[in-house]
Amino acid sequence: MDLTRGALDGLRVLDVTQVMAGPFCSMLLADLGADVIKIEPPGGDSTRQMPGAVGMESPSFNAVNRGKRSLVLNLKTREGQETLARLAATSDILVENFRPGVLEALGVGFQALSAANPRLIYASISGYGQTGPDRAKGGFDLVAQGASGIMSITGESGGPPVKVGVPLTDLGAGLFAVVGILAALEHRHRSGVGQHVDTSLVEAGVALSVWEATEFFTTGTAPQPMGSAHRMFAPYQAIRCADGHITLGTANDRLFKRLCDLLGHPQWATDPRFADNPTRVANQRALASAIEAVTSAEPCVHWLGLFEANDIPCGPINDYERVFADPHLAAREMSVSIDHPVLGAVRALGSPIKMSGTPTNARRRAPLLGEHTNAVLADYGFRPEEISALRAAGAIT
Repeated sequence: MDLTRGALDGLRVLDVTQVMAGPFCSMLLADLGADVIKIEPPGGDSTRQMPGAVGMESPSFNAVNRGKRSLVLNLKTREGQETLARLAATSDILVENFRPGVLEALGVGFQALSAANPRLIYASISGYGQTGPDRAKGGFDLVAQGASGIMSITGESGGPPVKVGVPLTDLGAGLFAVVGILAALEHRHRSGVGQHVDTSLVEAGVALSVWEATEFFTTGTAPQPMGSAHRMFAPYQAIRCADGHITLGTANDRLFKRLCDLLGHPQWATDPRFADNPTRVANQRALASAIEAVTSAEPCVHWLGLFEANDIPCGPINDYERVFADPHLAAREMSVSIDHPVLGAVRALGSPIKMSGTPTNARRRAPLLGEHTNAVLADYGFRPEEISALRAAGAIT
């Protein structure tokens, strides 16, 4: 078994995306071994100039573009459009996150490219999807979190709308696109034919709202924010201690009874308000107040030690300094160091996917702008004189 080859080794991916959702999708494919060609406009992906940038290189760009090769291609020129079509003719996957209709107008939409290469898997990530009355709207994580309902159930009860701290719909759309691409690959193995994969930020937000949608479908009432509490289990939330908060996840009657004994209140287990999970959920605030009246007397470390020793699910609430000092996450290689010719040693996230036969590789740096333009075109069969002609026409830089 060759452990140097990724699971997607040998697949060619054209990454015609910018910013977050699309680049995150294609980066995961690169981590899995695909040859991902980052096709950038002459000015580069806008994340290249985010805070911390040195010239056209930034830690933010590196965070979602590692392991790719960069080709600068001006799609506003006829020659640039023809070049993309020629690349797609011998590629396996194309990922794009333009507004619906933009690439079709340039002659490089799914129908045109799949006519020349029926095996092509063409993945589109947009704000609202390729169809429907809102298809032309732009895609922004904040807007999608609001439109998908996520902001309506995030934060404390009675407080203002709050977005999730991470760009959940951006990253969720990228993940759903990867799932669709891998499913389309399996279908292609059987049929020999590619297809169009279509997902969006708003749909990612809605699709991830599993419990919230279930509550609405069941009751007909829109769910409300509950802070850190769970709408299906209790106690299952952040709990105040003397010097901060911990998480407590006693999601069944057996664990709840054990918790009551440890807190010195065994009578809670038979209290009509808390006797089973549905009643505990209905009386979640009263239960949390009762628990915190006890836990607020001792520091977090005391309760974490006591609960862990008695197999009560719990944990600290870490900031990211503590996250990346955690010896367990270090052992899982969730932080890696990447050498970059401009930025120096860049600390970056590792891959959460561990594979025994075809390990992922999260240690390759992101490309410099246009670093591989000539090499990529040569790999795709462009002759030196053709490359020179493209440069003269302003199609590549």
